[in-house]
Amino acid sequence: MSQTLFCCRGCEGVITDEEGAVFFWHEPGGSGLGRDVYAHREHIHQVREDETAIRLLARILVWHLTSPDAEWRKNL
Repeated sequence: MSQTLFCCRGCEGVITDEEGAVFFWHEPGGSGLGRDVYAHREHIHQVREDETAIRLLARILVWHLTSPDAEWRKNL
């Protein structure tokens, strides 16, 4: 029987001990099933979420608020 290996998000190393792996979240894939995010217990404090979605949402909100035809400008 094969052993499941995980990749640590904190140090990018291989986690060979299943009890030493901490599950964080599941990242959906662009084409496929995606993958689960794990880290060593010692590297939990180094793991950060991918902030791409937050930056994208912030850019969209700024664009909507600063566009000349924004709804809130019509009420001024």
